[in-house]
Amino acid sequence: MRVAVIGLGPAGLLMGAGLARRGHQVVAVERDPGPAADGSWPRRGVMQVLEQELPEALPRWLAAGAEPVQLPLPDGGRVPMGVRSRRATFERALRAAALGQPGLQARHGHVEGVISHNGRAGGLRVDGSELAADLVIDASGRAGRATRPLRPAASSGGPCGIAYVDRQYQLHPGADPGPLANPLAWQADLDGYQAIIFMHEHGTFSVLLVRPAADPVLAQLRHEAAFTAACRAIPGLADWTDPGRSRPITPVLPGGPLLNAYRGQTGPDGQLALPGLVFVGDAVATTTPTFGRGVTTTLLQAQQLLQLIDEHGPDTATVGESFDTWCAEQIKPWVDDHVHMDESTRCRWAGQDIDLDQPLPSDLILAAAQADPSILGATFGYLGMTALPASLRAVEPRARALYATGWRPAPAPGPTRDELADIIQMALPAAPVLVTV
Repeated sequence: MRVAVIGLGPAGLLMGAGLARRGHQVVAVERDPGPAADGSWPRRGVMQVLEQELPEALPRWLAAGAEPVQLPLPDGGRVPMGVRSRRATFERALRAAALGQPGLQARHGHVEGVISHNGRAGGLRVDGSELAADLVIDASGRAGRATRPLRPAASSGGPCGIAYVDRQYQLHPGADPGPLANPLAWQADLDGYQAIIFMHEHGTFSVLLVRPAADPVLAQLRHEAAFTAACRAIPGLADWTDPGRSRPITPVLPGGPLLNAYRGQTGPDGQLALPGLVFVGDAVATTTPTFGRGVTTTLLQAQQLLQLIDEHGPDTATVGESFDTWCAEQIKPWVDDHVHMDESTRCRWAGQDIDLDQPLPSDLILAAAQADPSILGATFGYLGMTALPASLRAVEPRARALYATGWRPAPAPGPTRDELADIIQMALPAAPVLVTV
C-alpha cells in the first residue's frame, strides 16, 4: 500500500519504519526539521516493542545512555519496570533508526488537510500539492491541526485542574544521587501539591512541582528564584538539587494545565471519522505525566496497528474499526485511571477526605501497600503496565478496609501549601508600589 503518515514523533517513526519494513511505500510528513547540528532537538508538542518492530533503534538508544531498570520481586525474581532516559534521547535514537529504513521517505512540509475520494481518505494535501495514499495515519499528536475537523471529540477526560513546572539537572561527576527508593522516580505527596523526580540517563534527572492549576500563588513557581527556594525547602528535593551534588541544565519550564483525554476512531454515530484515516498515539490518548506513561501507550498502539494492517491489508475500514475496539479495551482504561486519580488528588488538595463510597483511585491502593504489604504483590503488573488498572480491584477491599480504620498516608515531610506560598513570596522581589501625587 501507499501510506501517508502525519508527524514524525515516536508514533509516526515507529509506524513509518514498521510499514516500510513490511514492504509498503511510506511518506511521512513533518513540520519539525529534526535535530540541529549540535544534537539539540526542541520537540513541539518499550523496549519489547522496539525489539519486535524496529530492532535497530534499541542498540542506538542504549548506546546513547538509556538505562533499563528491573523491579525486584519478593521471590527474588525481577521484572522489567522501565527505562531511565530523556524523551529527546529516545526520539533521536528512534529517528536515526527509522529514517535509515529503506522504503520510508521523510518529507519536510506542512500538511493542510486530508484528501477525500468517495467518502474515503485518499491522501494528503501538503504545501498546496497532493500526496496520494491508500491509508493515512495521523500521528501528529493531540494538538495536530490537519485533521482537526475530522477528529472525533474526546469521549472521556479533559482538563484535570492540575499544572506543573519542571527543570532538568545533571549530577556532578562522581556525585551520589539523593534518596530514591524507586529506581525510576521519587514522589513526595505534600499538603496541597506534589514534588516528583524522574531519573534519566547519565545522571540527569527532572524535577517537577505539581500544583492546582487555579492556584495563582503556586503558579509563581515558574520563576527561577521561587523554584529554587521551593527545592531547598522540600526534603529530598533539597538533597538532589544541592549545588554541591548537581547543577541545572535547563531553565524552569512552565507546563500548561494538564489534560487526560481519550479519542477513539469513531464519532457519536459509531462510524469512522473517515475510512482510510487512522489516528494513533497522543491523538488517541493523553495522560498526565505523573506516571510517565505517554510513550508506552503510544508504542503499544503503534505495535497493535501494525499487526492489524498485517492482518487486514488494504481493508483500511476494518483496520480502523478493529483498532478502535482494541484501543477502547487496552488504552482507554489508562486514561480513565488517570482521570480518577487526578480528580481525587485535586479534591484532597482542597481538603476533602477520601470518599470510601466511591471506587478507590489507583494511587490510594498503591499507598495502602505501605501499611498492608499483602497488597504489594498485586501492584507489580499495574506499575509495569503488563496488567490493566482493573487488576488492582482484587486488592481494593483490603485497601478500603485499611482506610475505613482511619489510616491515611502521612504527607511527605516539607512545607504545607500555605508555607510554600510564603516561601515563594519571600523569594520573589516585591512588586513596585505606584505612588501618585
